[in-house]
Amino acid sequence: MPQPRAHEPGGDSQDYLDCSQMRGWDIVVADEAIPSEKYAAEEFQRWFGQAIGEQLPLRSAAETATGHVCIGSGAAGFDATAMAEEELRIAVESNRIVIAGERPRGTLYGVYQFLEDAIGVRFLTHDHTHVPDASTLKIPCGTYTYNPPFSFRWSYYRENAEHPEFAARLRVNTVTDDERLGGKTGQTLINHSFHSLVPFSEYGTDHPEYYALVDGKRDTRPHGGGPQLCVTNPEVIEIAAAAAIRYLDEHPELKNVSVSQADTDAYCRCDRCEAVNEQEGSPMGAQLTFVNAVAERVERAHPNAKVGTLAYWYTRKSPKTVRPRPNVQIQLCSIECCTLHPIDDPGCEKNRAFCGDMDEWGTICDDIWIWNYNTNFRAYDLPFPNLRVIGPNIRYFLRNNAKGVFMQANGNGLTGELCDLRNYIMGRMIWNPDLDDSHLCEEFVRLHYRSAAQPILDYINMLHDNAEAKGVHPNCFPSPEEVGLNPEISQKALDYFEQALALADDDVVRARVEKASICAYKAMLVAGGERTDAARAQLVDSYISLCQRYEMTHAAEHQLASDYFKALKNELQ
Repeated sequence: MPQPRAHEPGGDSQDYLDCSQMRGWDIVVADEAIPSEKYAAEEFQRWFGQAIGEQLPLRSAAETATGHVCIGSGAAGFDATAMAEEELRIAVESNRIVIAGERPRGTLYGVYQFLEDAIGVRFLTHDHTHVPDASTLKIPCGTYTYNPPFSFRWSYYRENAEHPEFAARLRVNTVTDDERLGGKTGQTLINHSFHSLVPFSEYGTDHPEYYALVDGKRDTRPHGGGPQLCVTNPEVIEIAAAAAIRYLDEHPELKNVSVSQADTDAYCRCDRCEAVNEQEGSPMGAQLTFVNAVAERVERAHPNAKVGTLAYWYTRKSPKTVRPRPNVQIQLCSIECCTLHPIDDPGCEKNRAFCGDMDEWGTICDDIWIWNYNTNFRAYDLPFPNLRVIGPNIRYFLRNNAKGVFMQANGNGLTGELCDLRNYIMGRMIWNPDLDDSHLCEEFVRLHYRSAAQPILDYINMLHDNAEAKGVHPNCFPSPEEVGLNPEISQKALDYFEQALALADDDVVRARVEKASICAYKAMLVAGGERTDAARAQLVDSYISLCQRYEMTHAAEHQLASDYFKALKNELQ
């Protein structure tokens, strides 16, 4: 929507809304409004009231107030049913504001859009919302509409799961069923599902032939949600299809169901599977043939539902001739990609293969989704220089017609490296890829760390500049060396955070800086060079104390923080 600006002297007195003249206004939300629209009115009242210093009353009908804020299509008096699922409309007049959108989330998201664009509110973390003084602000009149380009948006941080009201403010639409917060999209994450479709615990004993033949033996290993299925076995097709149909029967609100490989490369090498894969030039040949067969059966029972499958690891390369059925979704996974360089950087050899695969899938499928990786799964709290690629990657996915993006991070843990900043950038960018990601980064740091902001910005730039200069190409499981860390860089990182702590002008800022500094202590632990036993013990104690103070739960994807702390202590003995 138009950005706020000062009124120009001598201009038309009706071309802006003067916030200083809003005493006596009210907020109108219809009695028949749905829960998310009523909550949207409450959110508007709360944050707008803080901004202008005047809390406007909530009413169910426009009365004798001097101006009205109409929330929801019922109060606004127009039909929103023709709008897209999350499309919103904002109209600003000199004596009225109208915010409405398609149900169930359009109106709520419209309120947040207005607060951000017109007022300058910033939803930074679940416990930190920046609300500027808008008591004398003049908002240009006009009408604004927006329809988010990604219908599925998930910044995968535990903060969003534990604080779904904050996720709603970022417009992450995948974490809660709460009607008050607009619920979540009916599109589910396309994920590993073989273990639930044809459970080994149910069929493995009597029918080992249902499972992957690997090295001449039927696989029985449960790791990664395995074993994989023998995808050319006709009975497996029928069992998987029946399970997928049953799942959709039980969840009629869903738009799709996952029919996808386990998280292991032990796929079936039986003669039938191998013949298809050899002919198609990719293990996706047999896999997609299987998914198509299941999707054909699902379509008969649920003609409007989609069947989603991963193009992941050994299945990322598209087959030569097999094509996805119209009701099949493909979710491309970028796990092999470099996390320092943009995915479409032609100079990064690691990323060129992914771009080639995405191009090929784009020619044969019009229903593509993305699974992108944004953390170090080996060490959540280690410095991880990927902040400069988040925006370019999201824009690349949009240019290639992706319909939704799962931005995987340390969703099962708290206190990952700069997790608050990264969540903010990802949440804002997947809602609006046209935003300037570098501006978002600096905006967050300056608003959140205030007096201590500059050294943290210097740390971020130093970390990324160093990695780029060293010519590293880290994936999402990098070692300290693979992100450019050595004793010198680790010490510089710690120095920047010590500078930031010295500049912190109150306890709130100090706590935020301390939480962010955990990554520098981790760098010193694993890449800081040799130390005396006493110095090492002091460093370990400082690190563990910070982690516990800020509730670190996981040190890595599959390692509890408490177990990691024990291992560090044991090393000192």
